[in-house]
Amino acid sequence: MKKIGLIGGMSWESTALYYQWINREVQKRLGGLHSAKMIVTSVDFAEIEKMQSQGDWDLAAKVLADEAKALESAGADCVVLCTNTMHKLAKEIEDAISIPFIHVAKATGEAILAENITNVALLGTAFTMEQEFYKSRLEEMGISVMIPDERDRKVVHEIIYQELCRGMILESSKRTYCEIVEKLIAQGAQGVILGCTEITMLIGDVKFTIPTFDTTHLHALKAVDFSLQ
Repeated sequence: MKKIGLIGGMSWESTALYYQWINREVQKRLGGLHSAKMIVTSVDFAEIEKMQSQGDWDLAAKVLADEAKALESAGADCVVLCTNTMHKLAKEIEDAISIPFIHVAKATGEAILAENITNVALLGTAFTMEQEFYKSRLEEMGISVMIPDERDRKVVHEIIYQELCRGMILESSKRTYCEIVEKLIAQGAQGVILGCTEITMLIGDVKFTIPTFDTTHLHALKAVDFSLQ
């Protein structure tokens, strides 16, 4: 079994899901008392969020690259960044290490294509929905990406930062997210990406008329694939 290195804390709420799902999947595949070999490093999200809001991506890249190098030095065989948004800095992290970096968008795109779907809606932070670093990865795989309108993007983003990252799960916000997804379905979405690691906490159990792609779970499974290959 190879050792998985997790960069977490963005937020710790979703990082806990990574730890839980990776261990459960290893036990499911190997049975008995098996659990995953992991090293976890966790940043202070308040510091990272400040860098995001100030647009200081160079400093954020250095922080995360240093965390990745520390994982490699500690014996990790791969690096898993437990956040969608900070995959904006995937290249800087990859360049800092010699071990594989498991990209969340690649894991998600493979799951989408396995369902023979080519047009998906993307929910996530404003950075993920509006910038190209995430969508372009999917588009390179032949997947078209839709995003909510400007008003709905603002709502999705604010619920992530003001509620989900703080562990708050509100029924009113769940209804709001479901309404936004239904709009995207009406516009032709064949599937919806839960493209922020916290979103699964809110609507991960909702059954829509189209498939949902939970990036947190898909990313965790891909890490297990690597560990046990």
